[in-house]
Amino acid sequence: MNINDAIKDRISVRAYLDKAVSKDTLTQILDTARWAPSGTNTQPWKIVVVQGETKQAISDAFLDAHNKGIKPNPDYLYYPEEWVNPYKARRFQCGMDLYKALDIGREDKEKRVKASLDNYRFFGAPVSLFFFIDKIMGKGSWFDMGMFYQSVMLAAREHELGSCPQASTSDYPDIVRDILNVPNNFDLMCGLSLGYPDDSKPVNQYRTRRDDVESFTTWAD
Repeated sequence: MNINDAIKDRISVRAYLDKAVSKDTLTQILDTARWAPSGTNTQPWKIVVVQGETKQAISDAFLDAHNKGIKPNPDYLYYPEEWVNPYKARRFQCGMDLYKALDIGREDKEKRVKASLDNYRFFGAPVSLFFFIDKIMGKGSWFDMGMFYQSVMLAAREHELGSCPQASTSDYPDIVRDILNVPNNFDLMCGLSLGYPDDSKPVNQYRTRRDDVESFTTWAD
């Protein structure tokens, strides 16, 4: 697949076919992504590939924690504590576009909550990858993790797979570490749902918007 197409055509897939992804395919994706750059070649990524009963156990534990009113306690703050523009406006527009694709009205709180909880069900994807990083590593290594993460998503496109990056699946890191037997010295960065997209679903047919190049670029000649 052409690199430009892989980048531009990638979307956050929120509906998947009931079709398994082979271990060989997953290995090929990770074998490609491992060539992502990292400062002084530290390669700070630790990945756990989750499927089947283990994935279901994590999903059930997430939903149980939510239903019991347990507040999320992620290992880090993904979003700012106080939103300001232009980020606030972009976030709002993103949410409105998503709910429109899901045919959920602005005042329909029940359906909005259900749609939000689908994050904890991995949107029905057959595979979820959990990305961990040793707590000893600095901010630069998180930058490296981002490059590796993007490489996984783009490599998946070569195999006609879709993915959805999910910060939400790091809401309860202790649950994930416990079920996956990951030591406490690793932070849970994010999850990534992965599978074959169900292109018949409207939620996979809308696109989030992007500002043009001139809006974020300064040319210093």
